[in-house]
Amino acid sequence: MEYSERQQKVLQYLDEHAIAYTCYNHPEGKTIEEAKRWWRNDGSVHCKNLFFRNHKGNQHYLVCFDSEYDLAIHDLEHMLKETLVSSGQKAPGKLSFASAERMSRYLGLEPGSVSPFGLINDEENHVILFLDENLRNATSLSFHPNDCRGTVVISNEEFTKYLECVGNSYAYIKLYNK
Repeated sequence: MEYSERQQKVLQYLDEHAIAYTCYNHPEGKTIEEAKRWWRNDGSVHCKNLFFRNHKGNQHYLVCFDSEYDLAIHDLEHMLKETLVSSGQKAPGKLSFASAERMSRYLGLEPGSVSPFGLINDEENHVILFLDENLRNATSLSFHPNDCRGTVVISNEEFTKYLECVGNSYAYIKLYNK
């Protein structure tokens, strides 16, 4: 199986940290609707990943949740504000989607390939990751390996190990009722 340079970097990172996963390639799937055609019925929760910036542009957030759900950005602003303030951090203010340039700068990614694996490119641990609370109950999760032509399936336990290794701040928050 041939992997792109971005995929190889993710898989090498996972291998170097003894994090178990499976990976498969498929045709390009830049949107959830496109990617659904190629996902395997493997029991994992396929995740949607959105990259935001605060109103000042000095803080960035990656938000991950079950791809079967949609979120209103206003509701997300409110939830992130509550979570950040309760942990002693600054409220994000108005959120907007981060530009492709910011995505490249902080995650080393391009639109359509966003995933928590982009955090391996965030050497300063600038980006804060928020995951929907419901993902904690999933046996396994799936994400692009920083390339929308592949899918990595990883157990929740191994994903937590990845999050600890990569070092970015992260929190589980309730984004929707399931």
